[in-house]
Amino acid sequence: MHLVDHPARRRLNDALENLSVTFHGMTAHPDEYNCDCHWGSAEELSLLKTPDVELDPDLLRRTWKAVDWTDHAAVLRRILPQFATVLVAGRADPLFGLEEAGCSFARARWQQWPDDQAGPVREFLHAWWVQSLTDPDAAVPAHEVFAMCAEASGTLRPWLADWEEQTGSLSDRRLAEAVAEWEYELLGDSLPWSADWYEHDEEQMRAELVAWLLGHAAVRLRASGASADLRHRIRLLGLTGEARWTDPHWPGHRY
Repeated sequence: MHLVDHPARRRLNDALENLSVTFHGMTAHPDEYNCDCHWGSAEELSLLKTPDVELDPDLLRRTWKAVDWTDHAAVLRRILPQFATVLVAGRADPLFGLEEAGCSFARARWQQWPDDQAGPVREFLHAWWVQSLTDPDAAVPAHEVFAMCAEASGTLRPWLADWEEQTGSLSDRRLAEAVAEWEYELLGDSLPWSADWYEHDEEQMRAELVAWLLGHAAVRLRASGASADLRHRIRLLGLTGEARWTDPHWPGHRY
């Protein structure tokens, strides 16, 4: 199937187009300011107050990563069509992980925006997440998109629900890949990405992810023929303390 014919890709393209229409003409607040020593020049700042002018990649990166905008929501709305396209293409280039981009969404409190703005953002996140699970040509690994969506929304529930609905062999493979990426941190009782937004409950997120892996994911991976080693590492998440690290299948991690 050609890339543009993939149903998840069509949905994602529609979502990106809707972002462009919804946030056309948006600008940062006229009085917005940032430090010209640490963020950028007055000329660059003026571009954020000019609608629909494409930013160069470095300026876009500095803009979404900055934590000290007076009106972060207005700044995100200004850059969102271009930012979303860059995210989907795997060109966001975060310093540590894609959850940093999710934190930029969280700082903007997009879920509190009017429905005609929050709705397109929500659809974009869901469309991108499903595409990462089902499109063999997805540019960004599914586990990174998952962390981004979790940080953007402050919850795992809608993204886990999407995963449960996507039961094909590729989605199962994405599940196995995610577990392989996450098991070290999870077996050390840590969330496998950095929850940077102060309102997010990192421990609650970790507990919810572990419960889902022990339940839905364990059954699904067993049915899909995942390796015994991987399934044991999920099983170990249900043990605590000495029972976990003295288990015969403990992988020997040191923390």
